[in-house]
Amino acid sequence: MKLCKLCVLWFGLVWLLILPAQAAPIQASVNRNPVNLNESLQITFSASETPDGNPDFTPLKENFQILNQQRSSNMSWINGKASHNEQWIVNVIPKQAGELLIPPIAFGNDSSQPLTLKVNQAPPVQPNSNAEVFLDVQASPENPYVQSQVLYTLKLYRRVQITQASLNEPEIKDAVVEKLGEDNTYSTQVNGEDYWVTERKYAIFPQQSGLFTIAPLTLTAEVVSEQRPQFNGFFNRQITETRRVSSKAITLSVQAPPASFTDPAWLSAESLQLNETWSSNDLKTKVGEPLTRTITLIAKGSTVGQLPELSKPLNMDGIKTYPDQPVLYEDKQSDGLIAHREEKIAYIPSQPGQYTLPAVNISWFNTQTQQIETAQLPAVTLQTLEATAQPATNPAQQPQTPVAPTLSSQPTNSEPLVFWQWLSAALALGWLSHVAWLYRSARNKPAAAEAVEHPTQQAADMKALKSACLQNQAQAAKQALLLWGRQQFAEDNLTAIAGQCPEPLRTEILLLNQALYSAALPDWNGNALWEAFIQCKPGKTKAANAAEEVLEPLYRL
Repeated sequence: MKLCKLCVLWFGLVWLLILPAQAAPIQASVNRNPVNLNESLQITFSASETPDGNPDFTPLKENFQILNQQRSSNMSWINGKASHNEQWIVNVIPKQAGELLIPPIAFGNDSSQPLTLKVNQAPPVQPNSNAEVFLDVQASPENPYVQSQVLYTLKLYRRVQITQASLNEPEIKDAVVEKLGEDNTYSTQVNGEDYWVTERKYAIFPQQSGLFTIAPLTLTAEVVSEQRPQFNGFFNRQITETRRVSSKAITLSVQAPPASFTDPAWLSAESLQLNETWSSNDLKTKVGEPLTRTITLIAKGSTVGQLPELSKPLNMDGIKTYPDQPVLYEDKQSDGLIAHREEKIAYIPSQPGQYTLPAVNISWFNTQTQQIETAQLPAVTLQTLEATAQPATNPAQQPQTPVAPTLSSQPTNSEPLVFWQWLSAALALGWLSHVAWLYRSARNKPAAAEAVEHPTQQAADMKALKSACLQNQAQAAKQALLLWGRQQFAEDNLTAIAGQCPEPLRTEILLLNQALYSAALPDWNGNALWEAFIQCKPGKTKAANAAEEVLEPLYRL
C-alpha cells in the first residue's frame, strides 16, 4: 500500500515537471505617442495574472531616464468569475530624439512585449516675462488648403501651484473649431527649470481661402504665493495672487483648391476609406423583394459636412431605389477628427433580369502627399428572379384518399375486440365531458376577457397613422409606422418594415421613406398609404381576431 502511494506521488511530481510553463501575458502601453524630447510620459505594464517575479526595469535606462514608478493591483468578482489585474506605471523622460525602443521587461521568467516610441526634437519655447506661468501655442500646417484640418496645440507651462484658472477658447471667423480628446498633463524642462505642462488640442477647418488670424488665448489663474499667513492657525487660508498670461497670435495662409482638382465637390483629408456591404452576398433577389446596399465613407482630417452623397438617383427601368436617412458622426481623436458617413439604399426590382449599377467614384485631395486621388467601388450586377408563385389547387389533381380495406366482421378472437370496444367508449365519454366543461367555462367568462388586452393603445396608434396620412404629414406617419413595425415585426426602420409587408403597402412605405430624405421629390400625399394600409389589413393579431365580435376592427377608424 505504501509502495502504491509513493508511486502516485512520484508520478505526480514528474507530471508537474514535464508540464509546460504557462507564461502570464504582459501588455506594455504609453499614454502619449509621439512625444517631444525632454517631456515625460507614462509606460504602463498590465497583467491579468500574477507574473513569475518582480519586474526589472534596468533595460529602460538605456533610452530613458526613470523618474518614478508605482504598482497597483485590482481584483473583482463578476458573475461568479474572479478577475485579477496588476499594473506597473513607470514615469520616464526620453534621452534622445528618434524612434526609441521600449525593450521587453522581464518579470521573472515572464516578459512584456516590446514597443516603439517616436520622440521629436523639442520645439523652441519662448516664455514671456513671467516665467513661472506661460502659454505656448502651435499650428500645423500654417498654410493649409481650404476646409483642410489644422491641428492647433495649446500648452500651459507652470512651475507654481495653481488653485483656480480660466482659459478662453480659440475663436476664428469663417472656420470650424473642434476640441480633440482630453487634456494631457506631463513634466518637462525649459532652460533648465522643471515645469508641469497641460496640453490641449483643437482641430480647425478654415472655410475660405486667404489669411486667418488665431487671436491670442488668455489664461487667468490664482497662483499660490510663497508668503506665509501672518497668523498660523488651522483655519488660515493659502495666500494667492492673480496672474494673467496670453499666448501669441498665429496667422494661417489658407490656399484655394488646386486648379487640377476638377470635381465640383471639394474634399480634402489625410486618409480616406470607401467600403460597401450587401444584405445578400450573391447579389440575387426576387421580383418585389428588396436588396439593401450599405456604403460607408471614412475620412481622417475632415468633417462630416464635407463628405459627399454616396448614392445617386438610378434612372433604370424595372428597378427602383429607396435610400434611407444617412448616418453621420465624428470621432474626435487626439491626432485629429475622423468623419463617418453611412448610407443604406434598398433596390426593389419589378421585373426579372440583370441590372448593372454604375461604379461609385469619390475624388479627394490627400493633404499628406499633396496629390489628387480617387476612391472607387466597382460596378455591380444584380440578378433578379421571378417571384415564387403559389401553385393553384385543382381538386381533380388531388390524390385520392386510399380506402381502408374492409375488416372481417367475425374476428378470430372476440376477447380483444370487446376490450377495444370498451376502451373506445371510455375515451369518447371522457372527450365529451371535456367539451362540456370547456363550453361551461367559456359561458362563464366575461366578454371583455375575450377581447384584445389593450385595444385602446392599438386604436390610438392606428388613429395617429390615419390622421398623419390624411393630413399629408410625412414625419408623423413615419413615427406611427415605426411604432406599429416594432410591435408587429420587431423592426425599427421603414425599409425593414416595408420588406415584411405585402404589396401595395410595401411600395407606399418605401415611397414615404424616399419622400422623407429626398429633396427632389414633390410634397408627399398620404392618401395612397392609408388606402394600402386598409386594403392589406396589417397587424391583425390572434387576440384581435378573437375580439372582432366585441370591438370594431382597428383599420376602420
